[in-house]
Formats: sequence, C-alpha cells, structure tokens
Amino acid sequence: MFGVVSLRTAPLVRLLSPACFQTVSVRGRKSRNDPKAKSKADRVKVPPPVDLAEMVVLKERFTQYELIIRALRAEFKEEMLRQRYEEEVGSLAEEKARHEAEEHRMLMAWNDAENERLRKIREQRVKQEQEQEELKRLQAALALEKRMEEYIKEKELEILTLQEESKSFITLDNLEQRIEDALDNPKNYNFAIDKEGRIVKRTAQK
Repeated sequence: MFGVVSLRTAPLVRLLSPACFQTVSVRGRKSRNDPKAKSKADRVKVPPPVDLAEMVVLKERFTQYELIIRALRAEFKEEMLRQRYEEEVGSLAEEKARHEAEEHRMLMAWNDAENERLRKIREQRVKQEQEQEELKRLQAALALEKRMEEYIKEKELEILTLQEESKSFITLDNLEQRIEDALDNPKNYNFAIDKEGRIVKRTAQK
C-alpha cells in the first residue's frame, strides 16, 4: 500500500519526524518535567517568622500615611479649585480685567503716539517730494524757455542772413545786369585742390 521511501525523500522524512522538534537541554538548568533533586526532596518551605508587635506598628503607621496623603491631596485640590474660581469670577478676575484694561489703554496710547510720529514723518516726506517736484517743474520750464529763446535767436539770425543774401539774388529787375556781369567776368571751376582746400592745379579756360 505504501511505497518504499527513496533516498531522495529520506531527508524530508527526518525533518518531519518528532525527534527534530525536541528542545535541546541547556547545561545547568532543569526542564519543567525534571523531578526535584534528591538533596531537596525533604525540604519544606517555611515563611519567615512575623513579629506581631512590629506588624501592628507598621499597620498603624501605614494607616496614618494613607490619611496624611489623602488630606494633602484634598488640600491641593481645594486650593486649585479656589484659584480657578477666583480667576474666573473672583477678585483675581477683576484684577486681571483691570490689568488688561490698563495694558490696553497703554498700548492704545503708544499706538496713537506712534501714528502721530509716522504722520509727521510722512507729511515731511510728502512736502519734500512736492518741493522737489516743483523745483523740477521750474527747472524744466526754465530749460524750455531757454531753448525757445535760443530757437528764436537762431531763426532771427537765419532771417537776417537770408535778408543779407537776398541782396544778391537774381530778380527780373537785375537779370540783364547779372548776365552782363557774368559774361564780363567768366569763372573757371575746373581746378584741383589738396586736403587743406588750396588750389594746386587749374585748367586754362578756353
């Protein structure tokens, strides 16, 4: 019914055997299932003796300790509750409200003084800016007026120059005279000049 276990499956069988789950004993220690040692087989555990007088004294002192601790806790709790009540509705609350009102008044006074100081600084700065802007506008107006005067002087000079040049203009009245002058005084424009503008060579007029 069961096949023969081969050599390949032998390690698996050994791993699944109950022997592999046994705990390894440690030297110097006993397991739970080990019996009592022979040297301690007849040993009986006897509690240490208790002194009745000492036990009564210790019990009384422990009772007094509990009473003192309970009283101290009650005292601390009552003081904390009284302090909390006074902070909420008692004299401390009034003192706290008065202190807060005084602090608020001082802070408002400081705020008003600071606002006044900043207002003066701002007004002075705005005044300086207005003066600088007015000075810039005045300088711009003076510069514009100066440029206009220079422009007018330049145009007046151009007009005077043009009037002076108009005396040599050719008109219908002096047309014949200018033609005669040109024929009587011919000009030769066929010449060469150097870099300084001097005539260095002139072609003879034919």
